Amino acid sequence: MVLAVMVSLAISAINENFSVFLSCQININILMKKLLALSFLILGFCASYAQTESHFGKDINDKKAIEASKLPLKMGSKETMETKVTGVVESVCQVKGCWMKVKMADGETMRVMFKDYAFFVPKDIAGKTVVFEGEAQKKLVPVEHLQHYALDAGKSKEEIARITEPKDELTFIADGVIVK
Repeated sequence: MVLAVMVSLAISAINENFSVFLSCQININILMKKLLALSFLILGFCASYAQTESHFGKDINDKKAIEASKLPLKMGSKETMETKVTGVVESVCQVKGCWMKVKMADGETMRVMFKDYAFFVPKDIAGKTVVFEGEAQKKLVPVEHLQHYALDAGKSKEEIARITEPKDELTFIADGVIVK
């Protein structure tokens, strides 16, 4: 009889522990599923964030932007023109990111500066596509400015000293920039 009570108590304890074990196992499974779902959510957010655009200055969109290579033809004889342009960055001011050069046709570039020096772009965007909106300008750039730009671009003293003539350039004063 004592043996029967002991076996009965042992079976009861095993059942109780087994149901606690099963309950824990079920809770662990639910927890693992929730952690997996959260991991996918975080991974998805990170992936979408990595593909988003960066905006600087005035909030603009990329609709109706013309190719940088087509800008001179579009301007014709105009000295200035309000427009939106897209192109690939050739280089950026390595001091502050206060200007960038965008590739044009035939290896030429157009310097894009930022209105009222109100914002800058990252210094590591060479090769990236950008969209910018503002005013295109045809102007004669003084030697002092050309030398300053060369210094900002990290040119040597010898290269800067060789800049002795002003240059007619197509430049752009941007209100806003999107880096893609």
